[in-house]
Amino acid sequence: MGRSRYTLGAATAAVAAGALALTACSDGSPGTGRGGASSTPASARSSSPSPARSYPLSSAPRTIPSVRHFQAAHGPGWKPSAGSGVVVAGGAAGQGLSDEAQLIAKELKIHYRGTAAARPGDVELELGGGGPAESYTLTTKGDRVVIKGPDQSGVFYGTRTLKQSVRDSGAMPEGVVRDSPAKPERGLNLDIARKFYPASWIEARLRQMADLKLNELGLHFSDDQGFRIASTSHPEVVSKQHLTTAQTKQIIALATRLHITIVPEIDSPGHLGAVIAAHPDIQLRNASGTTYQGAVDISNPKAAKIVDQLLTEYAKLFPGPYWHIGGDEYLALTAQDPETKFPQLAAAARKKYGPKARVRDLATWWINGRAAVVEKLGKKPKVWNDGVFPDGIAKPSKDLQIEYWTGKEAGKIPPSTYLKAGRRMMNLNDEYLYYVLGQPNGFTYPTGQRIYEEWSPLVLRGTTPVSRKYDSQVRGARFAVWGDIPTAQTTAQVAAGIRMPLNALAQRLWVPGKPSLSWSGFTALADRIDSSAGTAVTPAPSTSAPGTSAPGTPAPSPSGSGGAASGASAGS
Repeated sequence: MGRSRYTLGAATAAVAAGALALTACSDGSPGTGRGGASSTPASARSSSPSPARSYPLSSAPRTIPSVRHFQAAHGPGWKPSAGSGVVVAGGAAGQGLSDEAQLIAKELKIHYRGTAAARPGDVELELGGGGPAESYTLTTKGDRVVIKGPDQSGVFYGTRTLKQSVRDSGAMPEGVVRDSPAKPERGLNLDIARKFYPASWIEARLRQMADLKLNELGLHFSDDQGFRIASTSHPEVVSKQHLTTAQTKQIIALATRLHITIVPEIDSPGHLGAVIAAHPDIQLRNASGTTYQGAVDISNPKAAKIVDQLLTEYAKLFPGPYWHIGGDEYLALTAQDPETKFPQLAAAARKKYGPKARVRDLATWWINGRAAVVEKLGKKPKVWNDGVFPDGIAKPSKDLQIEYWTGKEAGKIPPSTYLKAGRRMMNLNDEYLYYVLGQPNGFTYPTGQRIYEEWSPLVLRGTTPVSRKYDSQVRGARFAVWGDIPTAQTTAQVAAGIRMPLNALAQRLWVPGKPSLSWSGFTALADRIDSSAGTAVTPAPSTSAPGTSAPGTPAPSPSGSGGAASGASAGS
């Protein structure tokens, strides 16, 4: 796009009409980079060389997510050539960008020349400037590209913009991109507990995420159906099909290079069936002795001991700042009268918090205890919204970050309650952001169109946004893949099925406001970019397995135990 030219006469008129650079922003003004055809009329293009002043005013690069600000200019832009190379500025100080430089050089099939001086045709990476860590400036001028940011992550995202622009049009348009994300946490949540995904598949998703400037992978690796990472503290709980420690370290190393934080999750006190299988004495039982799938007896000290040992082991494996402690769908709390059905839980609650305490106060005690463990290990705790009860006698830890998912279950606390209390939140709204294998309980595979056209980070539950005054407290969102019926799709079908939803999510989290491109235009852009990379763009068929109860969705309640909540679980 940036390489197309006017004929000399047309260009002269264009320059006379307005040689000032055009700044395009996210408000949908010309050149916003949201995609679409070049503004240069087809009749005014020429493939023959022209004097420099004959170049039309450039249009913003077409990328996903789109760039937020573009200052247009007259010039040929930049495209990779046989003599092009990638260099890092700043001598020894610039060596911190060597991974980013080598990667983009490999992707563009040009040379990597280390800290050599930049020359015409080169891409130069540089640390410096102010602004958020993930911000960057990309300047295309004089047959060179300079990408500069205050942190390696920002420079890396600048290379993603360059890569996508070259994939789309073969070139980077003349001008200046100034870019930064609207939300700091953007990503994918993956359930590998019920449907196992090999390391190579997860690594491919990390690369896909990185190109879309997504920076967080939630890894749900323990549930009723499987425990999927090798353990030294409790090897007896690990499923036969699992990631080895070496494979996990390899995934972590790749994520680190791609500026993606992994948020591990061992969900408790529900969804612990794989652990209970090896330790049946910690399973929750009601007054008549009936057991509850996946739920541990939180009044049993052994349950906390085992979970804390696992948390301690894996917190040392994963270097990221966050740990997800779960908290969703504890089946003791779905009963109509938990205090009567689970007298041992009620007695433990009263012992800790007085005669008016209830079972949910003991559940809060459990969550606070696990949060304290991970905080001592240097992690910030995340928890599903239905594990936090702000109006109980026991008060949830003030440091818990709420991950809000459930809009389909009656009686759940609305997002505004947590926001009014000043809590930070993540958006995993099951109305838009859930890809539930087998499509149980009324779920359907999202295509991404509703995310792109209707959703925003403030739509935390259902379809209604919370007040804009809470915008800074909503840290971002993740698109979640849950393995309720694991055989419903192959791993290849899942990869194809989540492709466009991830594209849509990336756009909505990077650029505030509704996109200007139509959905069809957006999908066409994604197809061009992915086709240039050799990525399949055929949508996955929606294959649903028959059955009335999906693994990991709320387990059917035993007779007389009260109804379990409907819908796929956040930690399921």
